[in-house]
Amino acid sequence: MKTQVAIIGAGPSGLLLGQLLHKAGISNIILERQSPEYVLSRIRAGVLEQGMVDLLRKAGVADRMDAEGLVHDGFELVFAGKRQHIDLKKLTGGRAVMIYGQTEVTRDLMTARKAAGGETFYNVENVSPQDLKTERPCVTFEKNGETVRLECDYIAGCDGFHGVARQSIPADALKIFERVYPFGWLGVLADTPPVNDELVYAAHERGFALCSMRSPTRTRYYLQVGAQEKVEDWSDQRFWDELKCRLPAELADRMVTGDSIEKSIAPLRSFVVEPMQFGRLFLVGDAAHIVPPTGAKGLNLAASDVSTLFDILCKVYKEGREDAIEQYSAICLRRIWKAERFSWWMTSMLHAFPDVDAFGQRIKETELDYFVGSLAGRTTIAENYVGLPYENVE
Repeated sequence: MKTQVAIIGAGPSGLLLGQLLHKAGISNIILERQSPEYVLSRIRAGVLEQGMVDLLRKAGVADRMDAEGLVHDGFELVFAGKRQHIDLKKLTGGRAVMIYGQTEVTRDLMTARKAAGGETFYNVENVSPQDLKTERPCVTFEKNGETVRLECDYIAGCDGFHGVARQSIPADALKIFERVYPFGWLGVLADTPPVNDELVYAAHERGFALCSMRSPTRTRYYLQVGAQEKVEDWSDQRFWDELKCRLPAELADRMVTGDSIEKSIAPLRSFVVEPMQFGRLFLVGDAAHIVPPTGAKGLNLAASDVSTLFDILCKVYKEGREDAIEQYSAICLRRIWKAERFSWWMTSMLHAFPDVDAFGQRIKETELDYFVGSLAGRTTIAENYVGLPYENVE
């Protein structure tokens, strides 16, 4: 079996890359170890940067997003008991974010790939990228008990933090940067109306809280909890009571509660691997970097990786510019580290850390107050939140 680009992972980044390549006439095959139903069952991000929205439109998969997604021109920060509005549109010259769930993005991409006749192999086992430093790399895998060899020009590892792509690179060829936070996010999905028209990020002495949404009738709420907490210890009632406690009274009083339809705890970590390329294997998205969800950057960073890799592969196949592949890691990492910084800053400012003394707490409160009280500070927050520009491939 042969193709030009082998893509490992049928999550949103792998599917988006496959869709863009297909539209450009570059053949690709996607390999996924899980079933389509499992992939769609993942409850993840829902805030799309302007750049990702534009990329989905470029890929021709934005009709439902544009019809059903919620454009948000701002969001709220809550600290010291006060609500502070960040006007994204005004501060960034008209840019905004789109509220549209990752599950829906994935569904749209799956539909588009099926309509285009793209090949995706689900439920594959023992995926193994090989000959990465040669001009003819390949990926072997097992399907229905048979071993298949997929020959290709390039391999895109879009298979997440625990995937085989990064594990296929010799450990001594990579440098890892990591920070693990001493808490996680307890998330609840519920069919209730949002408590606010825009997202609310709340700092409280008991811990951080986030009021988000997926639609006008479906909400996604989060609470900071200890790293050792267990989901089964949190009844719906306990969750709602704690959430209300961490919000200003005017929000808590109008919150509509209900039965949860999904509840989970996600640990928080910052992680970056350098470089993001080994021979003809490229790491994309969570395979190369993880951010705390506080800044809404995880899925969006994967999209910017996809955009960069797509532009490079177009130069390779349309212009014969094989030298362009050497730009991938450097271009991606410049944007990634800026997003890591913003996510770290948001996490540091809004969460309660167990080891912060009284001085440190006052400094944190003062920094938030300074940034929100300054036009330059609000602009910095806004331009990072809507997403920094994608860098061009030379």
